Amino acid sequence: MTSSDVRLEESWKRVLGPEFASPYMQQLREFLLAEKASGKRIFPKGNEYFRALDLTPLQNVRVVILGQDPYHGAGQAHGLCFSVQPGVRTPPSLVNIYKEMATDLGIEPARHGFLESWARQGVLLLNSVLTVEEARAAAHQGHGWERFTDAVIRAVNDECENVVFMLWGSYAQKKAAFVDRERHLVLKAPHPSPLSAHNGFFGCRHFSKANDFLKSRGLEPIDWRLPERVDVA
Repeated sequence: MTSSDVRLEESWKRVLGPEFASPYMQQLREFLLAEKASGKRIFPKGNEYFRALDLTPLQNVRVVILGQDPYHGAGQAHGLCFSVQPGVRTPPSLVNIYKEMATDLGIEPARHGFLESWARQGVLLLNSVLTVEEARAAAHQGHGWERFTDAVIRAVNDECENVVFMLWGSYAQKKAAFVDRERHLVLKAPHPSPLSAHNGFFGCRHFSKANDFLKSRGLEPIDWRLPERVDVA
């Protein structure tokens, strides 16, 4: 896989070019082609693997939210962590994110789970693994995506200033452990999953803390409100 093989926003192509030229990315490409050739359904669609990067250019990143791998149900994943396509039922973790936003900011929970408006404001909604096989959670872990997304986080850490990293759960916290806390704000909380949200995600106030930090640095805060309605694709 080379950078010329994929459509990728130019600022990311500049810093990630060496990754696409690496042997591990070639191996990842071969793995994905073999999976598709065997008849397996892969999510999200090929043109949405890098959707998070396309919607949030490197120079625009103000907040990073890390997920693990895409939703594995048909019609859910579209390249942004925690987000689902219009018309799809809001997943439990996102329901809990909305609950915390309501407590923290007084924002009424959206009736959908489509988070593109966040991405367009500079919230990098990045999964660690960018593809998954239908009905097989974590099926594509360990095939190279983690190394690629480590490079994405490293680029944000090195190239940007005053970014808020929202690290929910031990997986995200370990993945971004190298982030420079002198230059960026790192917020940690348990994962918003129903299994752990009551252990400290609820009440973490990450959304207001992120905006307070951005404003203190002279940057525009994130409007965490979502459109009341989105068109179904």
